[in-house]
Amino acid sequence: MRVPPGLAWWRAQPGGADWLERLPDLAGECAEQWSLRLGEPFEGSHVSLVVPAELPDSTRGVLKINFPEPESEHEADALEHWNGEGAVRLLAHDPERRALVVERCEPGTALWQVDDADEAMRIAARVLRRIWRPPPAEYAFRSLAVEAARWEVELQEAWEQLGRPFDADLLDEAVAACRELGSDQGEPVVLHQDFHGGNVLRAQREPWLAIDPKPLVGEREFDAASLLRDRRDLLVQAGAGRIVGRRLDLLASELGLDRERMRRWGIAHALAWGVSGTVQKVEADMVGCARLLVECAPKMA
Repeated sequence: MRVPPGLAWWRAQPGGADWLERLPDLAGECAEQWSLRLGEPFEGSHVSLVVPAELPDSTRGVLKINFPEPESEHEADALEHWNGEGAVRLLAHDPERRALVVERCEPGTALWQVDDADEAMRIAARVLRRIWRPPPAEYAFRSLAVEAARWEVELQEAWEQLGRPFDADLLDEAVAACRELGSDQGEPVVLHQDFHGGNVLRAQREPWLAIDPKPLVGEREFDAASLLRDRRDLLVQAGAGRIVGRRLDLLASELGLDRERMRRWGIAHALAWGVSGTVQKVEADMVGCARLLVECAPKMA
């Protein structure tokens, strides 16, 4: 099996080169284990190996093999918890291989293809309402509170290691959000964490289904973070602050959430995912999104 070129960046990560070499064998082992007929990998794969698959009963599914890292460790657990309500159904799971088979969304076009930006946000809000539910009594999901405490420390360390690549005021905003929001949250639910237009697909069983969660347990306001910075190509143009502000207003209204908590989580998450001293990266567009969210702060009377 040919490994899509979009996965090549894993070679620079610890263990990534070995994982890439093993991927064809892993896919073959999964095909044998679950009697799958595999197609060619989806060309757009850039984080996980994603392959169309047909099960023995002719069900059309997708085989996904994740790199063994913490973000995706409990993806299958989240899908199992949601049980197909607002998200794709989990059909099979092998935690040792970090492999899962899920139902295939058809036609599978992404929410990004909806041109009306407000309508896209309303669709996203409807899907979020479907998947948000309290965690089970016992669960293995990571805690948003614990993650926020880690980001608070690691962001400051990364900022220093990378030569203070952006203004200290922006760092302070993110660190304060991690410290103040993480320790005092509303009702906990199982969160998607990577909920954006590319991870919401048009389907037949339900109009739209979520895919690819990187689950946490925490308050709902956090799950707007990726949506607020969605379609980042639009957020480099003049007036981008108005776009982000409109998203904040619309999602707060549609979901009945605290706009200010959403805004502050958005700042923290953009920097937590966009800046890393471990892999020496500063994603300028993520830093830019954090700045836009700072600009959306309520005006003082």
